[in-house]
Amino acid sequence: MTEQFPRRPSTGISVIIVGAGFAGLSAAIECDRKGHHVTLLEKASTIEEITRFGDIISFDPNGARLFERWPGVIEAMYKIARKTSWLDLYHWRGEFVTRQSFEGEKKWGPRINGHRGELYSIIYDHAVKRKLDIRLGQRVSDYFENADKAGVVVNGERMEADVVIAAEGVRSRGRKIVLGFDDKPKSSGYAVYRCWFSSDAIKDNNTIKHLVVEGDTHSGYIGPDLHFLVSSLKDGKEFNWVFTHVDDGNIEESWQFPGKIEDCLKYVEGWAPVVQEIVRSTPKDARLIDHKLVFRDPLPTFISPLARIVLIGDAAHPFLPTSIQGASQSIEDGVVLASCLELAGKGEVPLALRTHEKIRYERVHQAQATGVKTREKWHKANWDEINKTPEAIHLTREAWLLDFDAEKDCYKRYHELATSVRSERPRL
Repeated sequence: MTEQFPRRPSTGISVIIVGAGFAGLSAAIECDRKGHHVTLLEKASTIEEITRFGDIISFDPNGARLFERWPGVIEAMYKIARKTSWLDLYHWRGEFVTRQSFEGEKKWGPRINGHRGELYSIIYDHAVKRKLDIRLGQRVSDYFENADKAGVVVNGERMEADVVIAAEGVRSRGRKIVLGFDDKPKSSGYAVYRCWFSSDAIKDNNTIKHLVVEGDTHSGYIGPDLHFLVSSLKDGKEFNWVFTHVDDGNIEESWQFPGKIEDCLKYVEGWAPVVQEIVRSTPKDARLIDHKLVFRDPLPTFISPLARIVLIGDAAHPFLPTSIQGASQSIEDGVVLASCLELAGKGEVPLALRTHEKIRYERVHQAQATGVKTREKWHKANWDEINKTPEAIHLTREAWLLDFDAEKDCYKRYHELATSVRSERPRL
């Protein structure tokens, strides 16, 4: 039923995408929309290996608006997304400070907050309906390129295309060919505990039942070098909590493993009774994850020397959760890259990748900086000042970032920037 999914005329460009997370899957859909031939490689043997992660993910208007162009996707997301348009912020000992409303952002586009696995499944189902070539159980061990083609070694065999998109996260093997050396993720000094469970576990708990019995809620408790966020979804039927804390763990050993309630309680000792009770009441069978936040120095480039391989999403620019932009920026990456390839044509793939980088580089790094800014605002809160001006603790929400259409911007600026790129000497 191809009439359901309008596509631009075929460009003849073949694309290999490595990694079927949000970045890779979205890039595959966008490349298909723009008329490219896509092969999507994913190391997981089943999609359940991807969707089983039980934490919340957010798409701000600049990312979520792009889902509106994928028939049926945004409508399905609305059915499971959190329905709040505000965030209630509290002092870590329990005093209410301020409510931040996001109602005014509706003019910029939709906001989607929901279960990571469920939202991913909606996008994946759309990709399947588009009949994309998605191959599971594919382990990529190396990348290569020449002047005319790029490729990967997958399950021991070579595979070639006009362009390869590396979208397999912070440990992407594509980073070596882009940078010229192996780099390793560093500890950011912070980690996140994430948890999700049915609200049945707390709906009769007098201390915290108000968080679920009246429908969806969204709250945050701000304290010294720690912030604790809690929300309910699906009319209060499901519940999740997450908190970011200082961490000195060695990410070389692991960056994600099961968390322990007793460890979480140590971090929130002395905090508001609501916070402690949330952690204490977490069911034993709930999925609790301790996730190390990795840090990487900003890359000098996202593209390989011959501009046939490009990094997107976390492979190019990992975000802190406090930016609320990691997922949205990965969607933007795929949209812009697919559009640049369409505008350049098969004979100008390197120009397309260099122009994509020109469009994305500054915006992505400005967006990354918002995560550090928010973390510092919360973790080092000046309560004397906040008592005078409560809105000082609000999340920074700016039009340049949120009221933005990556596809429209690319179509508008591509030819001017491509002309500029042509005059630059390619990296050797």
